[in-house]
This record gives sequence, C-alpha cells and structure tokens, in this order.
Amino acid sequence: MAGDKTYDAAVAGAGPAGLAAALALAALGLDVALIAQRPRQSPEPRDQRTAALFTGSIELLRNLAVWPELSTVSAPITGIRLIDDRGALLRAPEVLFTAADMGLDAFGYNVPNEGLVRALRSSAERATGGVEAIETGAIERSLPESASVTLEMAGGVRIQARLLAAADGRHSVCRAAAGIATSTWDYPQSALACSFTHTRPHRGISTEFHRANGPFTVVPLPGLASSLVWVEARGEAERLAQLDEGAFRAAVEERLQGLLGSIGNIGPRAVFPLSGLTAERFGGRRTALVGEAAHVIPPIGAQGLNLGLRDAATLADCVADAMASGGDPGGEPVVNAYSSLRAPDIRQRIWTVDLLNRSLLSSLPPVHLVRGLGLQALKSIGPLRRLVVAEGLQPSFSTPDLMRPEGRAMLLARARRTKTPPRRSADA
Repeated sequence: MAGDKTYDAAVAGAGPAGLAAALALAALGLDVALIAQRPRQSPEPRDQRTAALFTGSIELLRNLAVWPELSTVSAPITGIRLIDDRGALLRAPEVLFTAADMGLDAFGYNVPNEGLVRALRSSAERATGGVEAIETGAIERSLPESASVTLEMAGGVRIQARLLAAADGRHSVCRAAAGIATSTWDYPQSALACSFTHTRPHRGISTEFHRANGPFTVVPLPGLASSLVWVEARGEAERLAQLDEGAFRAAVEERLQGLLGSIGNIGPRAVFPLSGLTAERFGGRRTALVGEAAHVIPPIGAQGLNLGLRDAATLADCVADAMASGGDPGGEPVVNAYSSLRAPDIRQRIWTVDLLNRSLLSSLPPVHLVRGLGLQALKSIGPLRRLVVAEGLQPSFSTPDLMRPEGRAMLLARARRTKTPPRRSADA
C-alpha cells in the first residue's frame, strides 16, 4: 500500500526478550519499530515474578545501558544448592555450587520482572532515533514477501520492515504467517510464584528442593527476602494459592525445613500451568523467532528468559554479519544463520529441563538411582562440576557479542568489518 512506513526491522512484542531485541538491533544503527499493544483500560495486578539472569544476560543489560537502573533492586546469586526432598529410600546427596568455584563474584542476579521491563522500555525511549514505539492493537496479519514483511494491526495501522523479530508469544501470529510449525506438550503441574520475607539471611544462595511433584525453589532478593517458585500438581497448586496467609506461611516454613528461619510478609500469589513449546525452526521468510514465540519451557533451572535474551543478542550478531558484507538485514542468509545458531542451545535446554522434571515425577527406583549417582559425581568431581555449571550459565559453543564485556563495541566492529578479497595466485 502506498504510504506504508518502511523500517529496517520491526519487533513484534514488548516483553523483555522483544525489548532487548529492539535495543540490540538499534545498537547497530538500524531504524527499528517496536510494536506493543496498548495498555488495557483496567489496571492489571502488578507482576510480582522475578527472573534469575545469568552472567551473559547481565552483560547484555550492561551493553544495552539497562543495568544501572536494575542493579539496586536485584540480588546477586552467589551459590546454587540442590536438596533431594523426595522422601525416597534412595536419596541423592546435597550439592552446593558456588560462584567462587568458577572464579566469579556471582552466577548472576535475581531481577524483578516489572523492573526489568520498565528499565528496558526506558532505555528504548532514550535510544537516539533508533527505536520507534508503536502502541496499537494486536497484530492482525503478518505478510512476508520477497523484499519485506507487511504488518497489519488493529485500527488500520500498517507498516513494512525488511526484518521481523517475532517476539509475540507462544500463540505468535507472526510465526504462523512465516509457515513455521511447532511442537507443544503439557505437564500435570503448575508453578505457584510469590515473594516473602524471612528472619535468616539467604547469603546469596538459591536453594532448590527436589520434591516428588516438582522443584520448590527459593531465590535471593535484596535484604531478608526471597522469591519462591513452587511446582506442584495442578490441583494442589490451586489449593495452596487459595490458603489464608497463616496456613500458606506454615506450608512454606514446613518445606523450607528452617532454612530461612521464620517467614514474614508474603506477597501476592500467582499460579501458572506448566507446558512446553518449540518451533521446528527459528527463522524463515524474513522472520526470526524470539522468546516464547520460539520456545516455552517450565521455570526450572532459570533457563527461559536467559534463552530469550540470547535470542536477541544472537539475532544482532547475524544482522551485523550481513551489514559487514553489505547484505540484507532480513534476507534468507540472516534468518537461516540465526535459526542454525539458536537450534542447539534451545533444544539442549528443553531436553535437559524436561528430563529433570520427568525424573522427579517418575516413581521408578532406577531413575532416582541414576539421578543420585549423577549428583554424587557433581558433588565429588570438581572439573565435572565446573563444566556443568559453565554450560548451564552459557553454552560454550555460542556467546553473542552483546553477552561479553565491552560487547557493544565488539558488535559495532563486527558490523563494520569488510570481507578480505581472495588472494590471486602468483601466475594468475
């Protein structure tokens, strides 16, 4: 349609992964449209959830000028403790991983979701000419064509972009329009999330109790406070969420076994059914899938949002490579390279989290024997423990520029490099 505005890139969705993608692409000098739905008229309850972000994700936030706003409201995670609380005859040993063992001050930080989105939005507003926010109704149609993608939104808004970063969630309209199929599955569990205060210090240690119906995980918040992600059978999670505060406090204290002392104030509780999703590929037809448009995994092992932020940083790498050779930022080489780079990381994380969750749900003694032997090996073999922790924080085969110290300068240098012409032979 004549008069449609054309951008170098459009990002569909303004959650943390979409906002990070918009900022990462704008850092390359691209003209980026960030498409967000208008806030609803009736205010929704505040998002009380937090996200444990590992070192690479924190470096990304530093490189995007977001971290200063978050550092004072986030808590460092200096240790990760695993406790077998299944009550089974074959009990795995308790294992404590410390950041000091890896030569780190912290594995990462526990960051409030609401604060993260606010800081990312604030950074996008400050971006000089790079990110244009378009607040509109839902995207009604995505039309990938040979040279661009046309997006049609409610209210008649219509734009075009050479590259589309689809961060529009698990029910992605943009993914469907690109013809990318998905595999989905459900778990018989839900996660109950809240925060609470307590009398004993957490010392920066995140503790995960492995129970028969799923993990019970407490993650440090600033001061004498922690966030809780309690995975339970669906009906039980709903029952727990409806308990009065006194009964819920008693249930939490019982499962913590005195670890954090007495429980004080408890924040609002929210329940989320567990499910999984993965795309058959992560890019195609000028569309790159980011965040939950590409993958959905249970909140076990703190992998979900870290994966989404790696999506954003990796997409910037692929676009920078195209810019270095004068290529099209949304062309087939870019989206194919992005899909190939993200596939091993995403599939490995999904497989690992799924295996851990199903091993807890299994009633077969051999399963728990194998799990116990694995934890014993991690406890007693230092090099193995360090290898597993390093892979959990960041896959060794892929570290995007923006997830490295001084990564913004590295990314810009990557985009500006020129291809060296092939040498001619002496007798050519």
